[in-house]
Amino acid sequence: MRPQPRPHGCCGLSRSWARCWCWPNCATTRGCSRPPGGDGRAHAGPSRHLLRQVFAIAAIITAVLSLDATVVLLTPVVLATVRWLRAPVRPHAYASAHLANAASLLLPVSNLTNLLAFHVADLSFIKFTLVMALPWVAAVATVYVVFRWFFAADLRVVPDRHEVGPPPQLPVFVLLVVALTLAGFAIAEAAGVAPAWAALAGAAVLAARSLRHRRTSAVEIVRAVNVPFLVFVLALGVVVQAVMLNGLASRMCALIPTGCGLLALLGIAAAAAALANIVNNLPATLVLLPLAATSGPAAILAVLLGVNIGPNLTYAGSLSNLLWRRVLRRYDVPASVGEYTRLGLCTVPTALVTSVLALWLSVRLLGFDQRWYAGGNGIASSASILRSSVG
Repeated sequence: MRPQPRPHGCCGLSRSWARCWCWPNCATTRGCSRPPGGDGRAHAGPSRHLLRQVFAIAAIITAVLSLDATVVLLTPVVLATVRWLRAPVRPHAYASAHLANAASLLLPVSNLTNLLAFHVADLSFIKFTLVMALPWVAAVATVYVVFRWFFAADLRVVPDRHEVGPPPQLPVFVLLVVALTLAGFAIAEAAGVAPAWAALAGAAVLAARSLRHRRTSAVEIVRAVNVPFLVFVLALGVVVQAVMLNGLASRMCALIPTGCGLLALLGIAAAAAALANIVNNLPATLVLLPLAATSGPAAILAVLLGVNIGPNLTYAGSLSNLLWRRVLRRYDVPASVGEYTRLGLCTVPTALVTSVLALWLSVRLLGFDQRWYAGGNGIASSASILRSSVG
C-alpha cells in the first residue's frame, strides 16, 4: 500500500531546510571545497579542459551539497584557480552561477524549490531522483555546449603551467559521511522517516568532528542554519497563500496548461521560467505548484525545471544569483547585467527544451504517470476546485 502523503506546510519545510542547509555547510567546512583538480599541471591545454572540470565539480557539488555550496564556497575557489593559472575568468565564473541553478535538479535537497516540489508531488526520495536524473544530465550537458560556443574565443587561451606541490589530501571522512547521508535519505524514506533527519545526522557528525579539531565554532554552526532566511521563507509562504486566495489562483489557472503531454510540460516549464524572472523563483514555485498538482507529478516537476533553469536569464531570478554577484564583486570580477542576460538567452531556452524532453522521456521509460500520485495532501484538491471554478 502506498504510504500516506506527507503534510505540506511552510513551517515543516522551514524545519526540513534548516536540517538540510546545515549539512552542506558542515561538509564544506571539513574540506569538500578544494580547488578543482588540486594540481595546476592537470590544467595544461586549452581553457576548455579547465571548464570541463569546473562543470563536473560544480554539477556534483550543486546536486549533492546544494546550490548555495556552489555559489558561496566553490565560486571563490574557481576564481582563485583561474587567476592563478592566468586563464580567462568569464566562462568559469559564469559556470558556477549557471550550474548553481541548472544543476540543482537531481535531489530533493539540492534546492529549496526541490523540497517544495518533493512535498507536493508526494514522491519517494528514490523516485524523485530517478525521474530527475535524465533532465539533470540534459540541462548540464546543454549548458556546457552553449558555454563552449558562447565563450569560444576565451576557451582557446592556454592557461600557464605552474609547478606545484602534491595535490591536497582527499577528505575521505567527509566523503564517507556524505555518501552515508545520501544512502540515509533512501533508508529513511523506506522507514517512513523524513529525509531531513538523515541530513541532520550527517551534519551532526561533521559538526562534532569539526568542533573537535577546532576547524569551526558553535557560533558558526548556528549561523549556518540561517534562521533569518527560514523566517523569510515562512513569511513568503504566508503572503503567497493570501494572494492566491484573493484572486491570483483563479487568474493563473487560466494561463497554465493542463495535462502531462510534451507540449503541456513545455508550456508549464516556460510559464514557470517566466514567472521566476518576474517575481523570483521561490514565490513562483509557491504560486505554481498547487496549480500544476492537478495534472500529476510530471507537471509538478516541469514547474521545477522552469523555476530552477529559468533564473539563469536574469539576476532577479533567484537569490543564489544575487549571492554569486556579491562574491564576484568581492573578487573584483566584472559581471554586467547585459552579458548575463545575453548568455541566459542562449542557455535558458535550449536547456529548458532539452530537460523537458528528457523529463517526458523519463516519465515514459519509468512508467511514471498520474497513478504514482495520491493527491491526498490537500494541495491538489484545492487546485482542482480552483480549476473547476474557472471552467
